[in-house]
Amino acid sequence: MKVRWGIDQLAPLLEELGIERPLLVASPRWDDAGLPAVDRWREIPSHRIVCPDGTDGLLAAGGGSAIDTAKAASAAADLPLVSVPTTYSGAEWTESYGVRDPDKRMVGGGGGAKLAGIVYEPKLTLDLPRPASGGTAMNALAHCVEALYPGDLEAARRGAALIVEWLPRVFENLEDLDARTHLLEGASAAGEALAAHGLALGHAMAQAVGGRYGLPHGALNSICLPAAMRFNAEVAPLALEVVPVATVEELQREGRFVRITGAGLRESHPHHVTITKDSPNYRRP
Repeated sequence: MKVRWGIDQLAPLLEELGIERPLLVASPRWDDAGLPAVDRWREIPSHRIVCPDGTDGLLAAGGGSAIDTAKAASAAADLPLVSVPTTYSGAEWTESYGVRDPDKRMVGGGGGAKLAGIVYEPKLTLDLPRPASGGTAMNALAHCVEALYPGDLEAARRGAALIVEWLPRVFENLEDLDARTHLLEGASAAGEALAAHGLALGHAMAQAVGGRYGLPHGALNSICLPAAMRFNAEVAPLALEVVPVATVEELQREGRFVRITGAGLRESHPHHVTITKDSPNYRRP
């Protein structure tokens, strides 16, 4: 897969890959970004995307929801995909994807996306709000931690070091382009780590809860990661040496994602279930 930095590299990369008539998969937010396309798919996320006749590739711009939507279409249509990530999710690195409906509830998933290229442009992350910045960066940090469970991995170490150093600086000033650039570099390394070693317990918890309740994937990873790290401490000590739990919890507090209610779940949620000691399915821990 070809990786480029700078939005000015997008057109040359598409030409190099032989993509002349891309379908742009992006929310309406990016309508005026000047991205090349012969057609657009604006429903993000979507479980019903279809590639129109005549398109010869896909161009995804946005976060993990946009890129996963495009990956589903890429796999179905056997067309190459170029991603322009605007968050730190790392979805651009993996052939697998989750399928969510427009209410953000998980309805399926798959694999086999035809990943062809990535173009990183830090300027596109400058208006990313604090919750999305923190949540998707913590998702990237989880990629690094979980990639270290099987053993040492340089990309995971590099990604974790960059995220731990630069995420607090992004929190201090969301318009700091230098901090945004280094954080995006960390997220890119985390994506490499994700592609190499896959996911583990923290992500499984985050996907199960977030997919059921339609909550942000990054926020759920921030909430679930410390508990998963403690659970795995005895069998994966290297990950906790590289990224101590206390460091993760400090970033968690700075990002303001500590409890699930902070991610949007309320007792009034239609799928909310409260288990007490009197509930029929209650089991003592």
